[in-house]
Amino acid sequence: MSLVEMIYKLSETFPQSERFGLTAQLRRAAVSIPSNIAEGAARRSTPEYLRFLSIARGSLSEASTQLQIAHRLGYMNASEELDGLIDTIFAKLTALMKVLDNHKE
Repeated sequence: MSLVEMIYKLSETFPQSERFGLTAQLRRAAVSIPSNIAEGAARRSTPEYLRFLSIARGSLSEASTQLQIAHRLGYMNASEELDGLIDTIFAKLTALMKVLDNHKE
């Protein structure tokens, strides 16, 4: 959720011309991360949970790539805090998936 907040605040500074482009795409990817984690946790089976965690991790990678694009286009400065948070979330999702994969029903 912290990542979503950071991305929303950061993307407010993007050019107005990106409102329906990169801004919208980045925000959708960011919101997808906790949404898929929550939906997966509410499912009744470990394989389903793993599938939603995988989707969340994919959305995280998508958001990371879009942030790199925004940086390369000059819409934002590099952010160690943001990069660190993305790395931490990716590592935690991977660790959770590994644990769940070892305890499948």
